Amino acid sequence: MKRRISRVAVIGSGIMGSGIACHFANIGVAVLLLDVVPRECTEGEKAKGLARTDPAVRNRMAVENLAQAAKSKPAPLYDKAFIKRIQTGNLEDDLPELSAVDWIVEAVVERLEIKRSVFEKIEKYRRPGTLITSNTSGIPIGLMAAGRSEDFQKHFAGSHFFNPPRYLKLLEVIPAPHTSQAVIDFLLMYGAKFLGKTTVLCKDTPAFIANRVGIFSIMKLFHEVKKFDLTIEEVDALTGPVIGRPKSATFRTVDVVGLDTLVRVAKGLQQLKGDEQNATFSPPDYIQDMLDKNWLGAKTGSGFYRKTKGEKSEIHSLDLDAMRYRARKKVRFAALESAKRIDGISDRFPFLIKGTDKAAAFYRSTLGSLFAYVSHRIPEIADELYRIDDAIRAGFGWRQGPFEIWDAVGIRVGIRIAKENHCEVAKWVGEMQRKGMANFYRVDEKGTRYYYDIKTGDYQTIPGQAHYITLSNIRPTTTVWKNRGCAIEDLGDGILNIEFRSKMNAIGGEVIQGLNKGIEIAERDFQGVVIANQGQNFSAGANLSMIFMLAVEREYEELNRAVQTFQHALMRIRYSAIPVVAAPHAMTLGGSCELCLHADRVVAAAETYMGLVECSVGLIPAGGGSKEMTQRAAETFHKGDVELNRLRDHFTTIGMARVSTSAYEAFASGFLKAGRDLVVVQDERRIAAAKQCALARAENGYTKPVPTPVKVLGKQALGVFLVGADSLSAGNYISEHDKKVAGKLAYVMAGGDLSEATYVSEQYLLDLEREAFLSLCTEKKTLARIQHILKTGKPLRN
Repeated sequence: MKRRISRVAVIGSGIMGSGIACHFANIGVAVLLLDVVPRECTEGEKAKGLARTDPAVRNRMAVENLAQAAKSKPAPLYDKAFIKRIQTGNLEDDLPELSAVDWIVEAVVERLEIKRSVFEKIEKYRRPGTLITSNTSGIPIGLMAAGRSEDFQKHFAGSHFFNPPRYLKLLEVIPAPHTSQAVIDFLLMYGAKFLGKTTVLCKDTPAFIANRVGIFSIMKLFHEVKKFDLTIEEVDALTGPVIGRPKSATFRTVDVVGLDTLVRVAKGLQQLKGDEQNATFSPPDYIQDMLDKNWLGAKTGSGFYRKTKGEKSEIHSLDLDAMRYRARKKVRFAALESAKRIDGISDRFPFLIKGTDKAAAFYRSTLGSLFAYVSHRIPEIADELYRIDDAIRAGFGWRQGPFEIWDAVGIRVGIRIAKENHCEVAKWVGEMQRKGMANFYRVDEKGTRYYYDIKTGDYQTIPGQAHYITLSNIRPTTTVWKNRGCAIEDLGDGILNIEFRSKMNAIGGEVIQGLNKGIEIAERDFQGVVIANQGQNFSAGANLSMIFMLAVEREYEELNRAVQTFQHALMRIRYSAIPVVAAPHAMTLGGSCELCLHADRVVAAAETYMGLVECSVGLIPAGGGSKEMTQRAAETFHKGDVELNRLRDHFTTIGMARVSTSAYEAFASGFLKAGRDLVVVQDERRIAAAKQCALARAENGYTKPVPTPVKVLGKQALGVFLVGADSLSAGNYISEHDKKVAGKLAYVMAGGDLSEATYVSEQYLLDLEREAFLSLCTEKKTLARIQHILKTGKPLRN
């Protein structure tokens, strides 16, 4: 039977339960969120004359927890309106509704007896064949289903989401002793394709995969920090973005998670028999001291970092020797600065472990012990090594997993630094070497990736690759053309991909050259083009430093040519003879948002944050963004004031530099078009989906678009926009310079001071855009804003 999920029940509305409910709602599933009935009424409920029998009281737990989750940041919902897909209730009155759901997710408190009690209640109403999973983070899956019916046990498994469920990509699937293979396969598929997760099959071992390895890595750092006489700041600098890990690095991450939570799991792992490094899970003395002082992190206000109070608050860090807080110290490791100049994360590791300073010794010690540890976890926690890498990347936000890092430094080097730090790797690694296999992973000429399988002693393909395209795997054999900032790859089936490779994927001369070259080659020899990359962000927008340099040097003619060249490139995308599909993800700002506005179709990752943000630096969109939003408003014009209302919405979106918090919200902002553009929840499928979209457009008979005039409203719109800007300025909501920028934007989007509504060409609006942009580049306050954001990364209001 083809299993489909239309309605899900989530049992338990705490942080995890509400988050899971919201993410199912994100993908269009109806959700029933249930929690316990409160034991008594609150004083507020009593004042309203409510009794414990009233639904408002009985459903209070789920209602309040969901409302609190919806207000939290980062937002758990792709769009606030999606909360309507969630129905709240309680575990006494609404259990009969479980007979109408397709999947029940249990997310109650982490106590075995409570979970068993909940399952006993659920089974009375659960329809045979309904999936039932537990979100436990460590209770043995096999123990929870004991005593339940055969059908229950057949359809029961662990489904461990990571918090927050929308953003952290990992979903660990843990079979129970009697879980059917069909259920396991379905959960792995559904989690990836529908929920957008990296689904990892785990064994029913303590802490499963990600927490077992991730917490080991953190506990190892806890022990090493004093051994190498490192400060809190130094460890976070060494274990952050420079090695492809989150900005929160180690100690900031622990502050967010909670030191008590981390240590509780670690102490449980310390009891494991057969774990050769279980002593590492024992917290050092300074950690116990922090626990005694209740310095647990963000939830208690003090952890490894503390925010001071006063006129000017500061972040202080903990001195682990004196055990008191002090002002943060600057970190100075020459190797770190040198490593940042190495583009590839993989290429940094061999460099970082070669030095003679304490930073290099720290890397050798922590990486060597990590390599040894993960080698011994095969086959204990997973039969295949790629599952460990998948779990750590998705659960802890590492760009590369342990075995991928080991490949980067070399297997022989990894074995050596493990031995230097009194760790022995597992025997299978030596056996692999003796067979002449020098890497844990390899990629063939077609871009297919293989992993070393210890069961067969040979390389095996990683499942699921047919559903996605990994550009780094195909580059060696499919690159058609490239320069330093851009590359064009043949995706097969007549579709090219244009990939940005500049710093932060910023759009400068080299990227524009690549866009033009890609269209030229495709129009001659191919059927369509995809514009996509797999960097951390799609693009930060136009090369702001170049704009600043030209403006400061008053090279206005050259700046005019640069803007005009960008406009021409985007109009070439718009009026290409072949379909051009943009496939953005993550930050898609400024010029890259303008690029998407001009594409024939957009296939966006759900986690795409689009915005025309130029006004925040004292400029307006001049790559066709102001023109395009004016045109999109005109396409929806009706008689009467609706025309002005729609245009005003887009004017405000640009003027306030709003950025969508998801691809779904980008539809409401006007950056994406309903019925035309698509959203892909699993980012790994994004480029393959964009390729299929371009191919379908070509095979169905693509015709080059014909330019159409744009209706502009002239003085009618200009007057309203200027009066609005005056009011905001008078109320101190915007500065005088904001008002000037808004006036320039208003002039463009109104089509100038035309006396009545008129149809104009796109080029007319492009010329207005460019003129306004150049005039703002002569303003000192605009230059100050640009300089400030280039130096600090934060906007300046002046």
